[in-house]
Amino acid sequence: MTTTLAKARFSQLVLPRLDEGYRLARWLTGSATDAEDVLQDASLRAYRAIESFAEGNARAWFLTIVRNACYSWLEKRRPGVTLSSEALDASDAATLEQGGAFAPAFETPESLLLAKDEAARLARAVDALPVALKEALVLREYHGLSYREIAEVSGAPIGTVMSRLARARQQLLKGLEAQN
Repeated sequence: MTTTLAKARFSQLVLPRLDEGYRLARWLTGSATDAEDVLQDASLRAYRAIESFAEGNARAWFLTIVRNACYSWLEKRRPGVTLSSEALDASDAATLEQGGAFAPAFETPESLLLAKDEAARLARAVDALPVALKEALVLREYHGLSYREIAEVSGAPIGTVMSRLARARQQLLKGLEAQN
């Protein structure tokens, strides 16, 4: 593949997805600066592999590269990241099953401040999750990927993705309760 063709293909397939890649890297590394480094590495990896990309889901392909770059970065800088699995108690299971209602429109400066505080609280709880659980949650809730797409990005079976999401939501609820 010529350099011009590779650049054009990279511009078409990767550049529109840089924001998504950055958000995923930011959530997985927990740092904006580290996410920029990871995204730079992921973009370089994507450029080098652009010739081997067969027409398909470019979003999943690039997010997989970002994910792998994040895990490589984490492995070098934060060894020993582990998963934990805890069973939900009945009240947490009920809360999880009920879901939530849409938040009312923000009308006052006070409600905006409260919403900002709640968003920061949620971000802290998500940041506290183990990396694999955080990855599944971020890909599902922030990026809107389907279970199948998450499985494709993470290289895990769909059942594992579903299990990780359930555990992530359990731990997220517990983390939010602990902050109260």
